[in-house]
Amino acid sequence: MSGLFDGTFARGGAAAAVSDPAWIDALLDVEAALARAAARTGLVPATAADAVTRACAEPAGLDLATVVARAADAGNPVPPLVRVLQDAVGPDAARAVHVGATSQDVLDTALVLVARRAVSAIDRDLAVAAEAAAELARAHRDDVVMGRTLLQQALPTTFGLKAAGWLTGLEGARARLLAVDASLPVQYGGAVGTLAASEGSGVDLRGALAAELGLATTPLAWHTVRLPVADLAGALGTAAGVLATVAVDVVLMAQTEVGEVSEGGARGGSSAMPHKHNPVAAISARACARRAPGLVATLLGAMEQEHERSAGAWHSEWPTLGDLLATVGSAAAWLGECLADLRPDTARMAENVAAARDPELAGAVADALTASLGRGAAHDAAAEAVREARRTRRPLAEVLADRPDVDVRSLLPGAPDVGEAPAQVDAVLADYDRRTGRTS
Repeated sequence: MSGLFDGTFARGGAAAAVSDPAWIDALLDVEAALARAAARTGLVPATAADAVTRACAEPAGLDLATVVARAADAGNPVPPLVRVLQDAVGPDAARAVHVGATSQDVLDTALVLVARRAVSAIDRDLAVAAEAAAELARAHRDDVVMGRTLLQQALPTTFGLKAAGWLTGLEGARARLLAVDASLPVQYGGAVGTLAASEGSGVDLRGALAAELGLATTPLAWHTVRLPVADLAGALGTAAGVLATVAVDVVLMAQTEVGEVSEGGARGGSSAMPHKHNPVAAISARACARRAPGLVATLLGAMEQEHERSAGAWHSEWPTLGDLLATVGSAAAWLGECLADLRPDTARMAENVAAARDPELAGAVADALTASLGRGAAHDAAAEAVREARRTRRPLAEVLADRPDVDVRSLLPGAPDVGEAPAQVDAVLADYDRRTGRTS
């Protein structure tokens, strides 16, 4: 039975990639690869390594229930897994199980494999969200929308530029996450990092194990130098921040009083108010992303580890990293759904801009008065006129109408000034098209 909240917080493929079965698969993949690497370096016979590989490829034939039952007693699941594998392959091939390794070698390498598989799922969902943002930027390059700073109306921009900003953030998050993913290393050092149990072939075995699994290798073990985990946590936290930013933009623009976007589909009803149509996908993306900073903090806090092997800090990483991967993946999946089915109301955007041109007029007045008053005094005069308009609840143009030194009617052009917004959208899309191989 799935969890009550899995529909929200286990969206997309990342959640399955960090499940218990996924962890077991990764642990078995590491033990099988370690056996083959040991055979490649001459430490065990190839026939023994083949037997271990076959056993790991058929988990249904292993007593995994015993591994789960005894994992807590051993402090981690590797010791009981090693015993189960040795029993499964028999005494002749048992020497090829767990060659020269310590539990942390296998568990850390499995953690890296789990992370890479989850990151692959996250990247697919981020790519979906990025493509949807690109289409929005392309379709709404010139559609004017009110820009808002500090949650207040500022100056007009275009919805295309806003969507291009979303695209830039999502693609930047993808690039950072994939760069970390590509650098994730194997772990192999033996009990205290000396490779003493590897019969003088430990460095070669580490390289062979890395090659077997498609991972980077290292000059020595990173048992208590947790930079790979910290780098991954940072990249995931960054992705969560981008996802949350896009999601909250959608939530704010979908407010009834603003009404500039809405989500399609039948989702978003209320148990008490039949008229409600909540932006559930954006809300859920934000909810998932909001969980990430605390999980990142836990992983960074776990970097302080004592001597050659940590007592507790290392252990805290396992579920924390899994939760972080799952929640960022869920946020990415939700945002992809949100943007792919987003319905911009460009007419409402234009109405909101038309009803709020006072900020643009204030800037134009300040520019017009600069020649006669100086920049500072012109700014102050425009600001005082804005305050007077607010106090009296009158249009700014009406407040300024009595000034003899400025012609209000000539200050605003027929269309709102959005500066170089369209050109910037074009530049972002051209870069995106180059990177994705798009020809249109």
